[in-house]
Amino acid sequence: MDSPDGRYTVVMNHEEQYSIWPAGRVVPAGWREVGREGSKQECLGYIEENWTDMRPLSLCRAMDGS
Repeated sequence: MDSPDGRYTVVMNHEEQYSIWPAGRVVPAGWREVGREGSKQECLGYIEENWTDMRPLSLCRAMDGS
């Protein structure tokens, strides 16, 4: 999993938290692919650009009152 030359996919859980996972491997239960695949750095860059609120979704909803 630590190979910088490997291919990865960006995954997200039900709390809208992101991670990367080796491409071509079965994604663990509770996670889904978001449609972005590439090198480790490309995937981490995607996460940095798109995961702007680090709070879990349930906390965001609780704080927003919804």
